[in-house]
Amino acid sequence: MLETRDLTVRFGGHVAVDHVSCAFHPGTLTAIVGPNGAGKTTYFNLVSGQLPASEGRVLLGGEDITGLPAPLRTRRGLGRAFQLTQLFPNLSVLENVRLAVQSRHGGVLKLLSVWLDHKLLIEEARAVLEAVRLADKADAPASSLPHGDQRKLEVALMMALDPLVYMFDEPTAGMSVDEVPVILDLIRALKQRKEKTILLVEHKMDVVRELADRIIVLHNGQLLADGLPADVMALPVVQQAYMGVIEEEAAA
Repeated sequence: MLETRDLTVRFGGHVAVDHVSCAFHPGTLTAIVGPNGAGKTTYFNLVSGQLPASEGRVLLGGEDITGLPAPLRTRRGLGRAFQLTQLFPNLSVLENVRLAVQSRHGGVLKLLSVWLDHKLLIEEARAVLEAVRLADKADAPASSLPHGDQRKLEVALMMALDPLVYMFDEPTAGMSVDEVPVILDLIRALKQRKEKTILLVEHKMDVVRELADRIIVLHNGQLLADGLPADVMALPVVQQAYMGVIEEEAAA
């Protein structure tokens, strides 16, 4: 479904992502891990179109999308959630999701009346809010939500777009212990849809162990390891480059 071939980006003399080739398949959740500065978010930015590549290609469903800007990649089926929430803060929770639903439908609903268009969009948006447990906050401004609910709303926006590929960049960052299970439940539910491909950047190794079907490790912008979670975590080179850092953080 998604593939990168020799994907590379340079900032001056620094190579932040260095010829990374990797393929991601429907029905799998791949966790992308590595120490701070390894190139994980930069790799995500290259795939989703927030950054132009210096070299290499990005393919979606076999089609080369390397030259497409981020909005067109979204229309082709790439959904991206960021470390920092990307919402319309002055619009209501419901309106945020309705706009995403409307964007996905595009011109399909234009054959219906304006009133019916709006009614169908609202119904679909409310169903998404029910799924992420935000239905009771539908009329609240997005900016008024606590951080955890803003993260849930961002997941709702991706669900409303119904992409082929879901890209989560540290979805539990900054969330309280009580809020994390809701996000994990949403990702588990998405995993049940075997036609979807999920990429997850996450520092919390307990989350990675629980959700990932596969782990790839980036280190200094290069692909260090790729395989089943147990096999990758057991590699001495991975433990030296990454796992020790995580265990120290967990102990702290």
